Amino acid sequence: MSIVTKTNHIGRKISRIRELRDMKQEALAQALGTNQQAISAMENSETVDEEKLFEVAKALGVTVEAIKNFSEEAVLNIIGNTYTVDNSSAVNYGCTFNPLDKVIELYERLVQVEKEKNEYLEKLLKSK
Repeated sequence: MSIVTKTNHIGRKISRIRELRDMKQEALAQALGTNQQAISAMENSETVDEEKLFEVAKALGVTVEAIKNFSEEAVLNIIGNTYTVDNSSAVNYGCTFNPLDKVIELYERLVQVEKEKNEYLEKLLKSK
């Protein structure tokens, strides 16, 4: 019985994240100030130095840890738990909160900040 261990192929993970972000190699290359061939070579390499990985993560809008810990299984699990397929149509379960409640909450916070600002300005006027 043999145990198969998966390699931590950073280049492949970068490629998959780039594809999930709907980004072409050319766009990533432009963001990094390089060319498409360099991106292709990087995505085919098993390791990427930390400085370059940081730049790639920033360009992709993710963290370095997200690249290092990326797994196809996790993505499929998230998709599987978010959508159900019924008669070949995907159904999104939607928000787990009421968006109107969030708008009201934001408005109340803005009103509170304005009140605090007015109180502060009144204090400044009285002290002069």
